[in-house]
Order: sequence, then structure tokens, then C-alpha cells
Amino acid sequence: MNDRIVTVFGGTGFLGRYVVRQLCKRGFCVRIASRHPDQAHRLFALDERKLRSVAANIHNERSLADALAGALGAVNAVSLYAQRGQETFHSVHVEAAERVAAQARRAGVERFVHVSGIGSDAASPSLYIRKRGEGELAVRAAFADAILIRPAVMFGLDDAFLTTILKLLGRLPIYPMFGHGLTRLQPAYVEDVAEAIARVLQGETHAITYECGGPCIYSYKGLLRLVAREAGLKPMLIPIPFAAWRALAWFAEMLPSPLVTVNQVELMQVDNVTSLAMPGLGELGISTHCVEEILRQMLRHH
Repeated sequence: MNDRIVTVFGGTGFLGRYVVRQLCKRGFCVRIASRHPDQAHRLFALDERKLRSVAANIHNERSLADALAGALGAVNAVSLYAQRGQETFHSVHVEAAERVAAQARRAGVERFVHVSGIGSDAASPSLYIRKRGEGELAVRAAFADAILIRPAVMFGLDDAFLTTILKLLGRLPIYPMFGHGLTRLQPAYVEDVAEAIARVLQGETHAITYECGGPCIYSYKGLLRLVAREAGLKPMLIPIPFAAWRALAWFAEMLPSPLVTVNQVELMQVDNVTSLAMPGLGELGISTHCVEEILRQMLRHH
């Protein structure tokens, strides 16, 4: 066994790309496991000695076993935000998560990290949040020492959060808010979350849940005002009831690339902040980055 191999499922995704780079910086040999391995060739300068792309399907045990063979560690960073046909929250966040964890245990993987989300709760009335919670339970049942990483909403270059807000603020003089904009958010910089994952894989931590949030808590309305101010915009913020958003999202999900999904609406009704009772980025020695700092970089980049 090569004691420096880590297999990353979802390594071509938003968080996964940063995880791969953080692991490479620490001298790990990384396998980027995905259904479309050619994507990795476009995203990374692949060096077969340190960084390889392998075909893997989280719904197929044989391909998972092949991707995990001989690995010291594994990361499941696969996520789904809108259900499509057989790709459901249950099939991805519960069944596939359990399958990856079980195959990792069978392969003799020593350290397994499962990426979930803040607020995950198997008793939640929200389907998305409930399946995230059920997924955590299934992973721990299959791999008792699994480390759970629960990020808050993440931001960074080419994200789907701040980038979308910036685009909409720039195009809409009247900006429709989720509810009255009172939901509290603690956005986490994606690089900080990726560093957390790399650090737990490098250390001896087992069976701990980390909640990863940024250094500041904002109301949704306050965050919109902050982003608008930094971008030099003065939109009018208008509250829209959540019931109206749910109806809009239901229709939007029929489109190939919906601007809003039902689960996003549900998530915006619940505070997305870390619990003081849970260890987080600070316990891992990570200096977190605030939205303002990275937002200025994003504005320069765009």
C-alpha cells in the first residue's frame, strides 16, 4: 500500500478541486475519481506520479473498489443540489455515501472524510436536509471512524453563491430577497474548508464532526448590502414570501439549469451558522477568511 494515496470522489467539483490542490501541496498522491475523468485533464496539470484521474461511478461498487485500492485515505465530496431522474437526494447523499464508505472500509482505507453540510438532520421536514442527515448516519454505520465535515455555504472564485449574487445585483435594479432577509449566514471560504479536510487526513483525528464556518455572521439582507456596496451598486431590496419562492423554484427545476431550486429555498429558511458546541476551523488551526477579503479578489478577477 502506498501510504500517501488519497482518493477524492467529486474531485472535479467546486470544493473537490480545492481539496485536490491542498492534498498535493502536502505531498499526497491524489486520485481524482469521477464519472468524467477527462474533466480532470482540463482542470489540472496531471502528473501520473502525484495526480491521476480515474473513472468511478458512486453507484457502482466495482468501480469504487478499483478507485480505492491501496489508498490510505478517501474523501467523499460528491453533492447534489437538484434532483434529476434517478439522481435523487436519497440515491446520492444516502445510498451512494454509504456505498463509498463501505467500500473504503473494505479496501483498508485508514482515514475517510465525508462532506455533509451545516444543519444536516435526519428528522428535518426538508427533504434535502433530512437526506444529508440520513447520509451522515449511514456513513458512520459503514465506516465507524469516518470524519464528518459540515461546511456552511461556501464562497470563492467561480462559486455558485457570491458569483450568482453579484451577477443578479448587477442586472436587477430591484432585487427580490428570500423572505425579509433575516436568515443568518456564516459563509466559509472554500479554500479554508479544503485545508480543513487536508489537515484531518494528515493527522490522527477519527470519528469527529467539524462544522466549518467563516469568521463573520451576516443576515441575508446584510450580506446583500455588503456585496452591493463592494461592487458599487445600489439595488432596491424587496422581500418576497418564501411560499412564492417555492412555487417559482418548482417551475424553475423543470429547466436544464434552474436559477433557483426548491432545496435552496428551504435552506434559506434556516440559519446556516456553526454550533458553539462543535469543533470547527479554529480547532484545526486555520485562520479563516472573511467575505469582504475574497469578494474584492473576485471583483478584480471578473
